[in-house]
Amino acid sequence: MPAIVIIGAQWGDEGKGKATDLLGSRIDYVVKFNGGNNAGHTVVIGDEKYALHLLPSGILTDGVIPVIANGVVIDIEVLFEELDALIARGVDVSKLVVSANAHVITQYHRTLDKVTERFLGKRQIGTTGRGIGPSYADKINRVGIRIQDIFDENILRQKVEGALHSKNQLLVKLYNRRAITVDEIVDDLTSYAERLRPMVTDTGLLLNQALDAGKTVLFEGGQATMLDVDHGTYPFVTSSNSTSGGASTGSGIGPNRIERVIGIVKAYTTRVGAGPFPTELDDEWGEYLRAQGHEYGTTTGRPRRTGWYDAPIARYSARINGVTDFVMTKLDVLSGLEKIPVCVAYDVDGVRVEEVPVSQSDFHHAIPIYEDFPGWSEDITGARTFEDLPKNAQEYVLAIEAMSGARISAIGVGPGRDEIVVRHDLLG
Repeated sequence: MPAIVIIGAQWGDEGKGKATDLLGSRIDYVVKFNGGNNAGHTVVIGDEKYALHLLPSGILTDGVIPVIANGVVIDIEVLFEELDALIARGVDVSKLVVSANAHVITQYHRTLDKVTERFLGKRQIGTTGRGIGPSYADKINRVGIRIQDIFDENILRQKVEGALHSKNQLLVKLYNRRAITVDEIVDDLTSYAERLRPMVTDTGLLLNQALDAGKTVLFEGGQATMLDVDHGTYPFVTSSNSTSGGASTGSGIGPNRIERVIGIVKAYTTRVGAGPFPTELDDEWGEYLRAQGHEYGTTTGRPRRTGWYDAPIARYSARINGVTDFVMTKLDVLSGLEKIPVCVAYDVDGVRVEEVPVSQSDFHHAIPIYEDFPGWSEDITGARTFEDLPKNAQEYVLAIEAMSGARISAIGVGPGRDEIVVRHDLLG
């Protein structure tokens, strides 16, 4: 089978684990190709709920090999905390493999992330403070630490010395923080070496060999399209490519390997952190969606900003990613509403705009143009076929599909992994 990519088609937190669960036993590998522990997803299995941040969701599926690829930045302390938490709950984590080329988040990355964000004041980006941005910056500036460096203390020490030479100047002279010593960083990282070593391999080679052997490889993007560093609402974005193209660069497989791109959308829209959000609701309806949808960050616990569905963003995501199928999640959250507004276009300075404006200023000032759809009062959590849904729910899905740029192949109707309506096979 070719490679399959799952990406968030909005601003994240869409429920990508739902699509991964749906494919289940048909997948041989699940690969995380971007981001770090700055985002997360919740997976519900029976009565058990698992909050994952750095690990691919496939680690919870028997028979699947979970992979952390080269495009990820890894906080090793967090990695082992997550692994130990799963081990304590009886989860087998022995199959996890980690790229030797993935970059490492260190103490100085976390410190710089937090003090820089505070220093920005009202211009804050809204980062999680977990060191992701500074680690990616070091990667691009060619002063980063990679997983493979941990196994050669001489090389590691040289690289840490080079990185700290300028960073301590910033910490001490600009931010009035203490200098960080080379020894504390080296000692911390090398303390993980022996436990980490058996997990580390050339994941690019591993994944290409798997595809050559006819295995099914699922690439699971962190964050989402509108947070992509190139294609998102810059500068209010993450520091990596969270679109489908990032699956190739973030894992070492060729783009011609990818046959299906599955975009995940909520039946409404949410966002965490600062930045433009045209359909945001600062009223009782925004609070209603937050409460009904339990919209609080898996990683940070921050309340998510909420709003109605934004069709231009879905079309944009379909185009940028080459989406072949959408999976809509949390349709059940809309049950009980008399009417459901959907953003079908924007008003930008009195002009109707059908697509996401390229200008940051235009997008920031875009006013949503809504079309209202009739709601439904029935409980839909028991629906397993499209025909099981109330007529108005069916009409809502079909209307969203028509304006979003790709077919809606599955619909989440509840938090459980089996609470889903399948319309089309995601692999066919």
